[in-house]
Amino acid sequence: MGLAIIAPNKSTDEIDAWKDVFRELNPDVNLQIYPHIDNKDAVEVVVLWQHPEGILREFPNLRLICSMGSGVDHIMADYVPEHIPITRIVDPRLTFSMTNYVVMGILNFHRQILRYIRDNQSKTWDMSHPEIPISVGVMGVGELGGDVLDKVAGLGFPVVGYGNSPKSNFRHPYYHGNQLQEFLDQVNVLVCLLPLTEKTVGFLNRDLFEKCKKGTYLINVARGKHLIEEDLIPAIREGSLSGALLDVFQKEPLPASHPFWEDERITVTPHIASITNHKAAAPQIMENYNNLMANKPLINQINKNQGY
Repeated sequence: MGLAIIAPNKSTDEIDAWKDVFRELNPDVNLQIYPHIDNKDAVEVVVLWQHPEGILREFPNLRLICSMGSGVDHIMADYVPEHIPITRIVDPRLTFSMTNYVVMGILNFHRQILRYIRDNQSKTWDMSHPEIPISVGVMGVGELGGDVLDKVAGLGFPVVGYGNSPKSNFRHPYYHGNQLQEFLDQVNVLVCLLPLTEKTVGFLNRDLFEKCKKGTYLINVARGKHLIEEDLIPAIREGSLSGALLDVFQKEPLPASHPFWEDERITVTPHIASITNHKAAAPQIMENYNNLMANKPLINQINKNQGY
């Protein structure tokens, strides 16, 4: 049985690091690296990140698809045979990094750090209104979103969660489905950690922004396709939003001509909120490789109907 890594957007150094861990875990693994996959018939397990569309059709003996990260939308958006399972990475370090990034963004807005950076540059001494009172809403309250709510609540801020499905005995105030307006009415910092599904593509749009409290601050760390990008700057200009912290985009790298670069109310980071650690991720993939060979249950398998 063979394993192929297909991640054309990752650097040679990154791929080499993954290869080293795989071979350390299983020196006998038949490992092929895209684009140099010479024996496609031997590939039964693929490890994917931003793979070329349609390439999965080229492996006639494929039995398992593994995401290199926690997200699987790049896989679900492509052709996937119904009988082939998909797994993802679950890593506490991903949660740690994501939560710290989001908390950083929330506190920067609360204490107006960007304003003071601009004041610094213009040598302006302005002590007025040093804090913005905030209430934080997180859309998508799985492992990542739940941890964000816990940590932000621990700092003493009011928090509210929102998701597509009801939850019983959730530890924070929670709304779902058609209760979106009730959720939005309570927050002025909006964090998107929704999974990317057919229902959530374009979820962050002009209609939603108009339902927000005036001056709401947006943080998107989920997927670029959640945001209708052309709706953001008008929403800021009209006052529905006061600004945004964005780590994910429709097209990455974000083109130099993109208007987000030019708007001081929008902070851009290059998809670094939470980075997969190959030393934590590769053993999970190799465990599933071994489980597949032994006909044992897989770990971290997604529900295809839910898309995550």
